[in-house]
Formats: sequence, C-alpha cells, structure tokens
Amino acid sequence: MKNGSAPLRARFLLLSQRRDVQMQALFVVIVALVIWGLVHTAGQAVGRGSTKSGFGFLWQKASFELGESLIPFGSGDTYFRAFVVGILNTLKVAFLGIILSTILGLMLALGQLSPSVLTARFCRGYIEVFRNVPLLLQLIFWHTFLLRGLPTVRNALSPIDGVFLTNRGLYLPAPLAHPVWGAMGLTFLATLAGSFAYAALRRRRAATPIPVLGWIAIVALPSIVVFFLYGAPLTLERPALAGFNFRGGITISPEFAAMLMGLTLYTAAFNAEIIRAGILGVDKGQTEAGLALGLSRRFVLRKIVVPQSLRIIIPPMTNSYLNLTKESSLAVAIGYPEVVRVANITLAETNQSIECIAIIMIIYLTLSLFTSAILNVMNARVERESH
Repeated sequence: MKNGSAPLRARFLLLSQRRDVQMQALFVVIVALVIWGLVHTAGQAVGRGSTKSGFGFLWQKASFELGESLIPFGSGDTYFRAFVVGILNTLKVAFLGIILSTILGLMLALGQLSPSVLTARFCRGYIEVFRNVPLLLQLIFWHTFLLRGLPTVRNALSPIDGVFLTNRGLYLPAPLAHPVWGAMGLTFLATLAGSFAYAALRRRRAATPIPVLGWIAIVALPSIVVFFLYGAPLTLERPALAGFNFRGGITISPEFAAMLMGLTLYTAAFNAEIIRAGILGVDKGQTEAGLALGLSRRFVLRKIVVPQSLRIIIPPMTNSYLNLTKESSLAVAIGYPEVVRVANITLAETNQSIECIAIIMIIYLTLSLFTSAILNVMNARVERESH
C-alpha cells in the first residue's frame, strides 16, 4: 500500500507544481498587459498633444505654498522640493503614529488582561468602538472638533506658561538655533553607529547582554557631554501674539494633530488585539512557574511572557504598521500636506497625471518595503534568540 501511494503522491506534487507555474505565468502576462495598456494610452495622449510626458516638471517652479513643512518651502520652489516636503510630513505622522499606537495598544492589551473588571470592560469597549468606526470619519471628527471646539486666538487657552491652545493649533516654546544642536546630532549618530557595531561584536563573543538602560546611557551620554562643553546654551523662544496669530516657538497645526490622533487611536485598537493574542499565546505554565518561584506578576510579564510573545506579535504588527503608513494618505481629506495632497496639487498645475501617480506608488512602495525590512530583521533576531 505504501509503495502504491508513493507514485500517486509524486504525481500530485508534480501537478501542483505545474499549476503554480501556470498561475505565476498568468499573473506575469496580466501585469505585462496592464503595463502595455498604460504605456499605449500614454503614448496616444502624447501623440494627440493632450498631455506632456516625463519627470522634467519636477525641476520647474511651483506656484503654491504648503501650510506645514519640516524644511523651508514657499511659492517659487521646485515641485521636487514640494514632494520632499510631502514625504517628510508623511514620515513624521507615520513614525509618531507607530510609536504612540504601539504604546497605547500595549496598555489596552494589558488592561484587557487586568483582574479589574472595570478596566477590562473599558479597554474592550474602546477597542470595539474605535476599530469599527471608519478611519476617515474619525479624522473628520477630530479635525472638526479641533477647529470648532477650541477657542480663537484672542481667547487662547494657556494651561502652562508659554503654551497656547487655539483652533489654529498648539503653540509651544522652542530652543533657539545654535551650533550645539548640529554637533549633538552628529555625535548621536556616530555613537549610535558605534553602539550597533559594539553590540554585534558582543553577540559574536557571546558576552553578557547589556541592559536597555545601559544602552540608552551609552548612546545619550556623549551628546549630553557635547551640550555641556558648549556651555549648555538653552534659550527658549516663547510664542507671542502678534496681530492675528502667534509668532515664534513651535506650532502644531490642527491638521497634523487630527491626523496623529486619528491614526493613533484607530491603529491602537488593532495593535491591542495583536498584543493580547501574543500574550495569551504563551503557555500559562510559564507564568505559573515564574509565580511559583516567588517572582512578581509584573516581573514575570516583563521578563518571561512578553519576550516569548514577540514571536507571535511581530509578524501581524508589521501589517498594522504598513496599514498605518498607507492610511496616512487619508490626510488629504483634512488638508494635511502629505504626499498625496502634494501630488494632487501638482497634478492640477502640471497635468502630469501618470507621473504623479507613479511617484505616489513608488514612495509608498519604498516606505512599505523599508518598514517590512526593519521588522523582518527584528523578527529574525527574536526567532534566533528564542532558539
């Protein structure tokens, strides 16, 4: 019976492999046809003179301004610089959203596992509400709330001296420009690179791992020393009312605040379920053994359960982070100048539709691949350490 089943199994595997090859070939043909159709359509449009082709427009001067940017931008700068501003704005909201949604998701997951019924029910209710309301509606709600629920500039709230909250944004004191900040940044990058190399060397030698607080001290201490070597020059520029708005300091616009709040609160609900499932996926015997040894429940959770749950948590969290980055494109609905909004404005001025769409696709594809690469490295490291 065993000898007779072997040829059947081999034949089944051969048919399965052939089917996979056929499906892949069909997929390649479909993609090639789509690309050919796009190129053919673009060629016909160029031939009729209805549109222009090429990416040379990126070096032309733009006639619009963006309300928020990490680098200086104004009317007369190139479209390429406008796209750089959009990329930086996308990275800013995505990076902060990933960090905040992870922290909030961890708190919600632990809250659901809390012995307190009230805390568990509250966290459960939060998750059910925020993950079942479309993100676009949440963004519009927070943007409307910030614009209409907060006072005007003349009646600004000032919970702390030098801090003002209005319907035009949050105004905070900011340190004045000084060469020390550049020196500290270079020192931090150099120390960070050196710490990675030193960590890799210690792993090769199987040395005792350094605690997290120790690594933080190693990376941060040189920058602090540079700050004091320059004489600790810390002068804050406080926002001041000048005319119809505040001037000076740091301004957090309502669009950015609404975008960050919406992404964080929405994604945290999904992250909480991922983290909770990862924690519950660890064998209860691990927790019971730790408690039997006299360890506190918090220590068991932090040193035993959470490290083992990372193997379960990291893969789905990768999808969550990728979705957060891509969903930042919904900011176009509330006026936050990220990549899609910049591309829409550029498209309206230049009529370079294919090029603008291609730029958006390339940018989001690059961001997704970069995020996936980082998390795949982390996942591989966790898998290696667990074995």
